[in-house]
Amino acid sequence: MPDFDDLLAANQSYANDFSLSGFDGIAHAGVAMVTCMDSRIDPLRMIGLQPGDAKILRNPGGRVTDQVLVALVLGVNLLRVNRVLVVQHTRCAMASSTEDELKARITEGTGTDASWMTLGAIVDQRQTVLADVHRVKTHPLINNDIAVGGFLYDVDSGLLEPVV
Repeated sequence: MPDFDDLLAANQSYANDFSLSGFDGIAHAGVAMVTCMDSRIDPLRMIGLQPGDAKILRNPGGRVTDQVLVALVLGVNLLRVNRVLVVQHTRCAMASSTEDELKARITEGTGTDASWMTLGAIVDQRQTVLADVHRVKTHPLINNDIAVGGFLYDVDSGLLEPVV
């Protein structure tokens, strides 16, 4: 698989010093973070954690989707998660265009109609963070004692701004 040779070589180096063997899969800091797939975000380091400390759930825009809720239910009930951060970020592609504009760009780039997809464009990030935090807090399988916060991450300064 020559397209992946560089990544496989890096993986071999990683495996030579691998220290997580036997890890139990519990979120040792009790944290779960829902955030965007944006490559400018380093979820663990941005909050001072290391591998094994948190469950990281990533998708376009950092949205609390139905699948994210499934992961959070498992996290809080089986993996010792007791704090959930919902983190969107500045200069996010999902918040810079409308749903129709995103679909048009994809259609143009691929030559295939993308109008049937739901992409999840974000019209107002602060309102979206509030709504997503509410989805987590009101889920019947996530207890009220779970701390849930919403944040906006500045990709230029590295700072988290509390929204709710």
